[in-house]
Order: sequence, then structure tokens, then C-alpha cells
Amino acid sequence: MKTVLMVAEKPSLAQSIAKILSRGSMSSHKGLNGACSVHEYTGTFAGQPVHFKMTSVCGHVMTLDFLGKYNKWDKVDPAELFSQAPTEKKEANPKLNIVKFLQVEARGCDYIVLWLDCDKEGENICFEVLDAVLPVMNKAHGGEKTVFRARFSSITDTDICNAMARLGEPDHNEALSVDARQELDLRIGCAFTRFQTKYFQGKYGDLDSSLISFGPCQTPTLGFCVERHDKIQSFKPETYWVLQAKVNADKDRTLLLDWDRVRVFDREIAQMFLNITKLEKEAQVEATSRKEKAKQRPLALNTVEMLRVASSSLGMGPQHAMQTAERLYTQGYISYPRTETTHYSENFDLKGPLRQQANHPYWADTVKQLLAEGINRPRKGHDAGDHPPITPMKAATEAELGGDAWRLYEYITRHFIATVSYDCKYLQSTITFRIGPEHFTCSGKTVLSTGFTEIMPWQSVPPEDNLPTCQWGDTFAVSEVKMLEKQTSPPDYLTEAELITLMEKHGIGTDASIPVHINNICQRNYVTVESGRRLKPTNLGIVLVHGYYKIDAELVLPTIRSAVEKQLNLIAQGKADYRQVLGHTLDIFKRKFHYFVDSIAGMDELMEVSFSPLAATGKPLSRCGKCHRFMKYIQAKPSRLHCSHCDETYTLPQNGTIKLYKELRCPLDDFELVLWSSGSRGKSYPLCPYCYNHPPFRDMKKGMGCNECTHPTCQHSLSMLGVGQCVECESGVLVLDPTSGPKWKVACNRCNVVAHCFENAHRVRVAADTCGACEAALLDVDFNKAKSPLPGGETQHTGCVFCDPVFQELVELKHAAACHPMHRGGPGRRQSRGRARGRRPLGKPSPRRPKDKMSALAAYFV
Repeated sequence: MKTVLMVAEKPSLAQSIAKILSRGSMSSHKGLNGACSVHEYTGTFAGQPVHFKMTSVCGHVMTLDFLGKYNKWDKVDPAELFSQAPTEKKEANPKLNIVKFLQVEARGCDYIVLWLDCDKEGENICFEVLDAVLPVMNKAHGGEKTVFRARFSSITDTDICNAMARLGEPDHNEALSVDARQELDLRIGCAFTRFQTKYFQGKYGDLDSSLISFGPCQTPTLGFCVERHDKIQSFKPETYWVLQAKVNADKDRTLLLDWDRVRVFDREIAQMFLNITKLEKEAQVEATSRKEKAKQRPLALNTVEMLRVASSSLGMGPQHAMQTAERLYTQGYISYPRTETTHYSENFDLKGPLRQQANHPYWADTVKQLLAEGINRPRKGHDAGDHPPITPMKAATEAELGGDAWRLYEYITRHFIATVSYDCKYLQSTITFRIGPEHFTCSGKTVLSTGFTEIMPWQSVPPEDNLPTCQWGDTFAVSEVKMLEKQTSPPDYLTEAELITLMEKHGIGTDASIPVHINNICQRNYVTVESGRRLKPTNLGIVLVHGYYKIDAELVLPTIRSAVEKQLNLIAQGKADYRQVLGHTLDIFKRKFHYFVDSIAGMDELMEVSFSPLAATGKPLSRCGKCHRFMKYIQAKPSRLHCSHCDETYTLPQNGTIKLYKELRCPLDDFELVLWSSGSRGKSYPLCPYCYNHPPFRDMKKGMGCNECTHPTCQHSLSMLGVGQCVECESGVLVLDPTSGPKWKVACNRCNVVAHCFENAHRVRVAADTCGACEAALLDVDFNKAKSPLPGGETQHTGCVFCDPVFQELVELKHAAACHPMHRGGPGRRQSRGRARGRRPLGKPSPRRPKDKMSALAAYFV
């Protein structure tokens, strides 16, 4: 029997699709990486019985990066990144071992069906999967087709079964367009970012941003925000005057009339008109009109409109809204949320999704009435040829989803019901009056049919007083005419919804990447999100944009990126050559980069006015090992130490606190040590500022503290304080934190594992001896007699934290509250169950030891 491998984009999607195709009769087990499951069942494929294996990846399998030295900022001229620097595809998440996992599952398979998301990124992932699995699959015979692509828009039985029945091929052109975008963004973004980050962080101490980043899409996005800020700052209010009249409609009611001239900017002229009209006692009806009008139901929902509404009405940021929509999609509640289309095709089953909502407690009556009376065909919108508009696929309740997921789902469902409802119809009445030579009007609206506003009440026509019945020549008594003085007001800062509209209009980003670009300018401290989700540029964001305008406006204007997006779309359509587009675009930006570098003084002039030089920033903290003068600690991002006498700057670990470490000095360079800490619940370690930036030994890398230093005799080094290999990560070592008493901690020097141990101990030291069972270093612990937890009231004990039964009850493993980015091991697994396997202790191979010996450390994950 032949085997068919099927691959989805996320584990939850794989489970849902396999459940539909197998009709629930499948077996499941975890893959070797622990993150992806494999679902197996038997069925038929291409008219023959086969064995199906459905599994998944976790987003992109590979990521693009520079090779070797080109990843090191200090060793490469950023200009080389445009053409000379070679790139390679690396595993996007090496810890997941997705490539190895796919190859294990694909070995011996005869066919592959790709169930990746049906957009350009999904097509790109298709070929990443194929690169991994095709070399290990069984070879095809006689030109037999073995690679298939499933195209679907929702996780419903009908859509999944139809996709399986109409399998196609992955689109190589769309995948190439993603490759081109990735390489352009990598080369252009890294070159500009590295240059301006090093240049400005080396001169100014209060930029408060760890990275002065540039992005071909990110920077024009920031430009829109700063452009609105400039309009606000340059706005000069003007005074104007309006006339306001009131007439008596009957004994108890007056009508407020609007002046047909609207406003005048000359007070004397306004006063003249007031004097003329004040003499009149009656207002004569000049004309009346009554027109039936309609407020159109909305177009079908696409991604950009969903993001706009989520920000403006639901208070959800674009990235959070997109993530929430993706979860609703993978759970089968809505159709695919990444679409530019606002038009339902003629053969789209509109009644199916509508029937799903027929018993919903919030809108059942409206839905039943539509089904009984007949739905209204949705308005003709834009067909981008990608996916149908965002549609609810099954009913859900607030208790089922909760929070933001429910709020977004409710809006999507109401919007869909509104698209198949009828327009709201109302009667608009207008009366034109003449008071002396001046004309005034008043109008009112009467709702005739609520239509779609019944399901979208926030769109309803506001109720207005009915106007009196009158005809030409009728007169009404004038009760008041007055002149009001007003001022023009500046525009407000851009909302996220307005920014999304501008980005869509100018072709900046895609429906998938727009939320990412907006989130980036917030993360980089270029803008802050104010009340009403308005984006206010920071001083840094403003200076950067003004500097780009001063040097090369095209770096910040949307025109050049919009042109690049069009070329990328042509690649996706097979109408442009991938290599030519890539080469031409990189050549343009390379020339712009050289001009930018040569003209950087223009931006620097603006920086000088807004920010303080390094020498004038920060507070004295620790002594330099070269001149023995105090270096200043600059707390603003990125935190660092600066010696103004030597004109040297030393980077520090981020996302924690820094303080002087007992005025102790490094034995290698005489720099005073500092202590980095992520908080009382987290980890801390000392470091030498010079060694941290200039590794003293060949086996050390930049960004290593004393807990990773291999100095053989220094009392703060790994050699003296290391206990044994971390129970979670492969490369970390558990190191005693000598500053943590009386709540002692042993922390991994690579990942964020922290073992809390020996609380209230008077002293904890790493002994010279090692454990006979696991070869970890022994700990020598002294307790105060009054608080000793040791048996028999003993105060001193030496043993192994892994193996000693006395210590097993005194050790608890947790994860640090924060972990700074320089830990190359990254965070460990968020949660773990059961017992950990035995690990190799420091520097020596591990003998076998019983699993239960690890329980003191491994059984207490939180």
C-alpha cells in the first residue's frame, strides 16, 4: 500500500483537516520534535487504497540570513550587504527541528499533498517543505505526478473535501515573489539599520531605542504619521463667523436653521449680514423637498476593512486583531482572514453560512426573517482573485470564545449578515427659508426601513425631529438670529484605521504585512499609541523622517516602495523575471545608501538639536580599567556604559537592571564588575564590561557574562561556580548565583531556567568535589541553626542537587521572569510534564543514571 504525506501550516489545522478527511477514524501521535503531531488513517487516493499521514509545520520552515561574518556588525561594511554578502536559508526555528521531523515522516512516502495557507507566503512554505522531503521520498516511476496542492478558504467539511477532490500544483512564481521580498527587505533593511544604529548610538545617549531601524515598508509607514504631525504643528487657526437662526415651528418647538453661506472669514461682513437679517420678523418658505434615500449595506469584508474596524471600533491593534482572526480561522469559526476580495462569486453558497446562525441568541430573528423572505444579493465589490471575503463558517457564543475573539467574531458575523440584508431606507425632508436677502435651510430624516442597520445598529440613521408640513410662501416667526465666532481646528493624529487606509491606498505592504509594519514602528519607539488608538510620533521618529526628507525624500515617500510592490506582483503573475527585479531594485537602493552615508551630517544636525551627546548622558557607575575614571551608565535603550575620557562605549545586557558589583574588579583588565538582574524572581549574574564586548578567550563569544567565562581561577567564573548541565537546554550550564542569598538560586547561563534552592541558608558554595553518580559539582550548604531544614537539626551538608535525597526537597525549578536577548540558547520550553532525561554534566560525558534522580529539579515546572 502506498503512503500519502499531507502537510498543513499549523498543528491545529492538520488535526482539523485530518479529522474531516478521515471522518474521525484516525490515530494520532506526537512527532519527534514534540511540537507537531502526526495523524494517520487509510483511504483512497488516485483510485487506489493508500495510507495517509497528515502532519504540519509551524509557519515558515526556513528563514533567509547572511552567512558567517556578514552577521557581525563590527566586521562588515554595511555597503557590502547589497551584493557581496552571500545569503543562505536557515531553519526558522532550529529548536523545533522541522526539517529533520519532515524527513523522518516523509521517508518511504509516495505522494505529498500540501495544505499550506492559500496565499503567497503559503506557496513559499510549500517549496520549503518540498526541499526538505523530496530527497527522501520514494522516486516516481514513468513521470508519475507525486506533488499536489490543496486550495481551500475555510475549515469546513465541504471546502476541505472539495479541495481534496480538486488538487492542483504549487505556484512557483508566487513563491519566488516572496523570496524576492525577503531578500530585498533583508539586504536593504540591514544595511541602513546597521549604519544608522552604529552612527547615532555612538554619539547620543538618550535616543531610547535599542535599534534605529530602517525598513522599505516600515519607514514610509512612519512617514505618514510624521506628515500628519507636521500638519498639526504648522497649523494656524483662523477665526470665522457664522449666522444661526431659529424659527418657531409651533408653540413648543423651534427649528434651528443653517446658513447657506456656511461661514465668512471677515467679521465686518458677518456683522453686516446679521444686521440685515435681525430686522426681519418672519422667515418665508422658499422651497421644500422630500426625497427617499438609501444607506447602502456594506461591501463584503476583506482583511484591511476588518483591521480598520478592529482598531477604530473594537480598540484592538492591527497585529493583535490579525492573530485573533487567524485563531478563529484555524478553529473553523471563520474563513481565511487574509484576502483583498470584497466580492462574493456567483456560485458562493451564501445561505449555508447564514443557516449556521439561525439559532444564535443574538441575531436568530434577523437571520430567520432573511431566510424566509429571501436574501439580498451582496453588492458587487472588488475581486482580487485570491480568497472569498471573510465569512463566519459556524455559530459561536460569547461563552465559547470569550474576550477579543468573541468581539471580533461578533463583528465579522454581523457584517456578513448585513451584506445579504437590504439597504436602510429613509425619507429626507428639506425646507429652505429666506430671512431678508439671506437663505437658511433645515433638514430632517425619517427611517422607512431599517434594513441592514438592524444587525449593525451603530450604522443606523440617527433619529431627527420631523419637520412641519409646509409649502412655498408659508411664513414662520423668527425667534432669534445671532452671530457665532469660531475657529478652524487642526487635524488630529492619525488613527491606526486611517494609517491602514493610507498604506492600502499607496501600496505599502500587503494585507498580511500591514499589521507587522505598524507594530514595528511602535516597538522601535518611533510612535506611541494614544487614546483612541491614535499614533503620535516620538521625537526620534520625527527627527528620522525629517532627516530622510533632508537627504533623500524617496527613502520615506511611498512612491518607490509602491513601485517595488508592483514589480513583486508581476513576479507572482509570471510577468517579470525574479533576478532582474531583485538586481535592479538592489542597485537603486545601493546608490541611495552610498548617498545617505555621504550626507549623514544633514540628519546629524537634526539629532544634535534633539538629543544629548553620550558624554552628557547617564550617571557615574563603575570605573574604566584603562583610565580608572568613572564610566557613565546610560539607562535609556540600549543601556550601555560610556567612558568619556577614553571615548569608549560598552554594551550591556538589556531588559534588566544594572548596578555596581561590590567594587570588585576583573583580574584580566581591571574593569569594575557590574551586576545584571532581571528581578527578584529571575536570574542575575556579574559581568566585566570589557570582557562582555571583547571576549578574552577563544571559546567565548561577545555578550557573555562571568557565568559563561572560562577563566580557570576567577572566583566569579563558570569554572568556579558551575554546577552541572542544564536540565532543559542542550548547551547551558547551571551556575550558582552567589548574590542571591538568603533565597539562593542556581540559574542556567544560556536559557531562562532558574532553580530556587536552600532558602534561608547562611552560605552556599560550589565544592571542589563532584558527584560519583552524575559528576555534577557538589554544593556545600550552611544553615542557621534556628532555620535548618536538615534532618537531626544539622546545619551543614554537602551533596549533589541532582542525586542527594536530602537536597531533593529543597530545590524547585522555575523559569526566569525575563531573559535578555543575548542569551543565545533562548527561552526553554514554556511547560514540561513528567521527569527530564539525564543530562551531560559540566565538561564530562554522562553516565546513565535513574530518571527519578532528576526529580528534584525537573518535576517542578511552572
